[in-house]
Amino acid sequence: MSPGPGADSAPAPLTTHEKISTFSSFRIRNYRIHFLGSSVSNIGTWMQRIAQDWLVHELTGSAAAVGITSALQFLPMLLFGLYGGVLADRLNKRRLLLGTQAAMGLCGLTLAALTFTGVVNVWHVYAVAFVVGLVTVVDNPARQTFVSDMVGPGLLRNAVSLNSANFQSARLIGPAVAGVLISAVGGGWAFLYNGLSFIAPITGLLMMRTAELYPAARAARGKGQLREGLRYVGGRPDLLWLIVLVGFVGMFGYNFPIWLVAFTDTVFHADAGTFGLLNSLMAAGSVAGALLAARRGSRRTRFTVGAAAVFGLALMIVSFAPAFWLFAALLPAIGLITMTFQVTANSTIQIGSDPAMRGRVVSLYMMVFVGGTPIGGPLMGWLTDAVGPRLGMAAGGAICLIAAVSLALVLARIGGLRLEIRLRRGQRGVFLVPRDRKELTATA
Repeated sequence: MSPGPGADSAPAPLTTHEKISTFSSFRIRNYRIHFLGSSVSNIGTWMQRIAQDWLVHELTGSAAAVGITSALQFLPMLLFGLYGGVLADRLNKRRLLLGTQAAMGLCGLTLAALTFTGVVNVWHVYAVAFVVGLVTVVDNPARQTFVSDMVGPGLLRNAVSLNSANFQSARLIGPAVAGVLISAVGGGWAFLYNGLSFIAPITGLLMMRTAELYPAARAARGKGQLREGLRYVGGRPDLLWLIVLVGFVGMFGYNFPIWLVAFTDTVFHADAGTFGLLNSLMAAGSVAGALLAARRGSRRTRFTVGAAAVFGLALMIVSFAPAFWLFAALLPAIGLITMTFQVTANSTIQIGSDPAMRGRVVSLYMMVFVGGTPIGGPLMGWLTDAVGPRLGMAAGGAICLIAAVSLALVLARIGGLRLEIRLRRGQRGVFLVPRDRKELTATA
């Protein structure tokens, strides 16, 4: 029997005339439950990340080894990421997430057991990181696209921004708590909390009212669905080139575990508590960036490209901060810029995709974003070991800046635009204008 109107009926979707506030998505009961469950789990995720990176550094003394850990965790996304998108488009996302969240909890408990018993070795951490990566192949596209199922298309950008704020808020707490735990009683407790924390999102998924979801039509089982998704993106230059830019930034710019570990140990000669503090400072800026994005309306691709360029330039500036206090003070700005780029890219790609293709498009986006880490992580780790943290971070920023400027020129050419520098009073600055404007002016 289909549900009648009342508590279990779906709320009316947001119309284009309603004003979106920072927390508009909280009016949706299913989203509120999801947000609370994710808050608990995200803290555990950040605790495990910090404990994992510090444990590898303690076992090996190498920034490259930390990069290898990140590479193994994200390698499955590079190899199999598109298949996860096919599953997200084909299967029930809620049931899929119940399985993936349980599997991730077991991975945290495994690391806790290995650490508490004193038998942990670096290859154990590598193995668990790789298993987490395999689960993420399915979890990421399902979790990203399930947001639309919870809130509908009108609130999608707002909900994506709030999810990012949730994740980054946990980054304020998780690293700080993990740093204290590692220094006081050892990293095993951080792994244990992470494993148990997945009880919260699993409970939230079970409590959801399925009649209040806005599920997209599932793709029917069939051959060629992977190729179909690739052809769809290939025929959409607005999506394709944005995904290319995301790939460069993810591969060479999002290597903060490597750089912050190296700066903490070899530049500032500090301990795990300082490492956690630096992560928390960066997270503070990320929360601000996500909340600001939640209030914004639609943004053009050029805004995302500009954010990538500013991000690259900011990395280069921060890398040469001469003192610890200045380095730490600049990290919130890096976090704000990072989240501005990430949220606008994610929401632009989701909103611009056909709902039936959204899982495959998002999986391709995530594949190049986090799947580039198996290449960029070890490479930037090796470079950081070879030339030092400052030059290593500066090189990553320079690559991001060059990629953003190059993409801007490509998009301008595709759109028939050219750069025009105006120095007249009242019109000073650099503008993109139609390529044929100069010829039209001359003819007139």
